[in-house]
Amino acid sequence: PAMKISNETKVGALTSIAIVFLILGFNFLKGKSLFKHGTFLYAKFADTKGLMPSNPVLVNGYQVGTVYEISTEGNTVDTIIVAIKLNKDYQLPKNSLAYIKESIMTSPSIEISLGDRRDAMLQSGDTLATSATAGAFLGDLQQKVGPLSDKLTQAAGSLDSLLKNFNQTLSPETRANLQQTMANLNRISSSMVVSSASLQRMLGDQGSLASSLNNVNTFTSNLAANNDKINTTLSNLQQTSSNLAQADIKGTVALLQDAVGKLNASISKINSTDGSLGLLLNDKQFYNNLVNTSRSANILLDDLRVNPKRYVNLSFSLFGGKKSQGNYLKEPLKQPGDTTGAR
Repeated sequence: PAMKISNETKVGALTSIAIVFLILGFNFLKGKSLFKHGTFLYAKFADTKGLMPSNPVLVNGYQVGTVYEISTEGNTVDTIIVAIKLNKDYQLPKNSLAYIKESIMTSPSIEISLGDRRDAMLQSGDTLATSATAGAFLGDLQQKVGPLSDKLTQAAGSLDSLLKNFNQTLSPETRANLQQTMANLNRISSSMVVSSASLQRMLGDQGSLASSLNNVNTFTSNLAANNDKINTTLSNLQQTSSNLAQADIKGTVALLQDAVGKLNASISKINSTDGSLGLLLNDKQFYNNLVNTSRSANILLDDLRVNPKRYVNLSFSLFGGKKSQGNYLKEPLKQPGDTTGAR
């Protein structure tokens, strides 16, 4: 009969396989692989300045590889050998120079300054020429933060050991959570790429921010072009305000108030019956008398126009002649278009 494998054996085998894959994945994230293959270059330094495996190797700001491992030459630490693994077989001149580039915000990296020889290129396994010269600012800064850097290096080493011990006791559930966390980090990085593209479009030549800046430039150009007009307008405003300040506004207002008071007094007298003008405007009997007098004058003029002989005879009768006969008009004659008069 076939040998039956117990559940404990299966769980132990799966756990061992998971731990192996976890270690391989962790080394892959650090830039290492199980089998050493690819293009490798070496560089010797007296001081690695906190350089760690998986730190980037740059040429003209472009990452061409990573630090694979750091070891010593023999039993002494006078010379430290840094193994560099290139991403692919790049053509680097043999007289290229490698140096450690320090950064305040990020971890140090190796910068390769390309040489000018085009007849001989570096091959896998060659050793790069190195330089330990640092700028004055970085040198002073290194002296000031050297103790802190050493402590951080020790802490990083302790953290690395802690992670190794932690990986050995990592449960499947925790590994699943870590995978989910990595997936979330990938989504976040994708969102950051999209946001960066949107920001780049906004900052481009045709972006909204560029248009706003162009409008601001146009506005300031118009202000500069009309600077003389603006100065003239401000001068006129200043002169006008000076004239207003020098004018006797208070005296003018007092005169205006006095005139208004006199006008009010005159209007009050007109509305009252004390004066002749008030009587003329407010006495109804006087108004009726004027109307009657006007009507009588109209009747007399109409009668004189209609019966002129009567008044001639009347004049003769005054001097002894014959008295005229006939009735006198009692109402004014009706004029063309007049609806009030009567014959």
